[in-house]
Amino acid sequence: MASVEERLAALEAQVARLVGAAPPAEADDTAPEDVFWALAGLKRRVPADGPGAVLYTGTVHTADRHYDWQYGATVDDLLDGDWPALAGTLTALAHPVRLRLLREILGGRHGTAELADLDGLGTTGQLHHHLRQLAAAGWLRSGARGRYDIPPERVVPLLAILTAARR
Repeated sequence: MASVEERLAALEAQVARLVGAAPPAEADDTAPEDVFWALAGLKRRVPADGPGAVLYTGTVHTADRHYDWQYGATVDDLLDGDWPALAGTLTALAHPVRLRLLREILGGRHGTAELADLDGLGTTGQLHHHLRQLAAAGWLRSGARGRYDIPPERVVPLLAILTAARR
């Protein structure tokens, strides 16, 4: 089994790849707190004897935009929330074509015509159905002339959901 230092170095390299930073040159005496800097900051802001909190944050550069965003909630607020009310928002993401559409739009394809030219999305009617589903759930905004955008406040949450869905 790998040593703690080797496992930490591998974790740091993986985190660096995820955020686009260069991994450390070699395993050194870097404290684990450096890897969990966001967690350390959150712990300083919530009562130690409370139920805790959840925080997600991101800085995202896409083909044509930049997003900085963070959101936090207490565990009590999350557990007390209306979970069934979130089903529609999550269901909108539960289709491969819709996920591909979101990826393409985030990558810079905003027009219906550009999206319709992609292989594997189905008919124009099916494309519009998927776009309407995503818009109704708040994952897309429809603009002028058949152009779509992911609302800025949804970009980091979308990527956080995709990160959480990975195994």
